[in-house]
Amino acid sequence: MPYLKIVTNADLPADARPALLARLSKSLAQQLGKPERYVMIEATGGAALLFGGSDAPAAYVELKSIGLDTARTPSLSKAVCESLHAELGITPERIYIEFIDIAGHLWGWNSGTF
Repeated sequence: MPYLKIVTNADLPADARPALLARLSKSLAQQLGKPERYVMIEATGGAALLFGGSDAPAAYVELKSIGLDTARTPSLSKAVCESLHAELGITPERIYIEFIDIAGHLWGWNSGTF
């Protein structure tokens, strides 16, 4: 049910993507206290993205999850920014994150909903 979508203008070499996605998936599951088997990560690199009038490395991130505790968004923001800085060299001030709490009945899976 947690879904992390990353859109960045930084390069994401094809050979590095599987390891990057695996690390992000494990980290997100731990941060949210959710089983990793439900975590989905999408990362798109090389996007046409301009932030603050600059094409320096930047990212737009969406984190959607059922029961997302808004009290945890500051620590989640820090964890996501630290990961993207370490993995892709994107500085935290060039990252926007949208946190979305989804009701279980609005999240489909396995021919039903949560």
